[in-house]
Amino acid sequence: MEFSCLRDELWFGVKTVGRALGAGRGMPILGGIKLKVEDDRLTLQATDLEQAISFALPVENREGGEAHEALVNGEILTKVANRLPQDEVVVRTVEERVELSCGGVKIDLFTMPLEDYPEIPKLPVEMICSLSREKLLRGLDQTTFAALSARETSRLSLTGVNMILQEDKLRLVATNGYRLALREEPLEEPPAGGGGEYLVGSNSLKELLGILAQLDTERVELYRDEQAQNLFFVAGDVIFIAKLLGEEYPDFERVIPRENKIALQLDRLALLAALQRAEITAAEESGAVILEVDEGGEALSISSSSAEKGEAQEVLKLLRPTEPIKISFKAEYLIEALKKIDSPEVTLWLNDPESAGLLEPAGEEDSGFLYVCMPIRMD
Repeated sequence: MEFSCLRDELWFGVKTVGRALGAGRGMPILGGIKLKVEDDRLTLQATDLEQAISFALPVENREGGEAHEALVNGEILTKVANRLPQDEVVVRTVEERVELSCGGVKIDLFTMPLEDYPEIPKLPVEMICSLSREKLLRGLDQTTFAALSARETSRLSLTGVNMILQEDKLRLVATNGYRLALREEPLEEPPAGGGGEYLVGSNSLKELLGILAQLDTERVELYRDEQAQNLFFVAGDVIFIAKLLGEEYPDFERVIPRENKIALQLDRLALLAALQRAEITAAEESGAVILEVDEGGEALSISSSSAEKGEAQEVLKLLRPTEPIKISFKAEYLIEALKKIDSPEVTLWLNDPESAGLLEPAGEEDSGFLYVCMPIRMD
């Protein structure tokens, strides 16, 4: 193997696939980045068995002929690529080493055994659908935060985002059992095969979110393998492969409140700031804040208290009068949702103190987003 490429392209590729390194899983081989040179393309690959990332970039292949491969420690390669000078990089294999030369710099890295490296799933032939990168980014950002991480639960379904492809729309749903985030996006064309449901780990999709934010491609293509074990996201030169979770997703439709008689219509930033202040004195265990509308129905009181911290109270003017109510929520859950919204105004729909609240943005930029939050029982 011997090729040359631009330093910045190599660094971007190594940094991108490095998101899938899995050395921390107790398998040192998963800490490797695989380099494969074929024709005038270098493909970089990494996997932690739950996700895999491939990135292809143009190179000058100085050997030609058959494809050449090498596996090196990903953490070390990432550090080296980041610190190389702004110059052309020449990479060649020398016995059991990979040599990188750039300007006056030469660094040798030991290779790892290729035969021990897991096989990366190949991209299927048939595409399911093509999505707007910006809309997929928005959908992932407004849902992944609501799921649990794998270390928080043994219920795998609550660690994932359910991606539902229907004839005319994509629905992204995430829940931790106490809150639920839903984002709908219209599809420009019906998906191949009529669509389907795919449960993808939220941690994997957060990595995808970070990658897509760095790209300037307009579209993301979606593929699935025949065994329905992996979902493939293709954006420009990046292929992101997510292993599907083999769990049945909860029936989320039944927890979305449809009949709500009380509407707290508020300025979003004012509500966010008030909740952040009230959270400071909320009880450590529950994080509870109390929302109360008095008989006049024109103002909302937000309060919290704890024996260790103190107490706080603040009054916000409602944009529209409503019926009186007193209800308690975990401040963190409302704060996180409000941060994911751009609309200047929001409505918190309520029915009674023991029923779930429904947060709905008012602006077109957040069209298709709904957020359900369970209340905290008050003594």
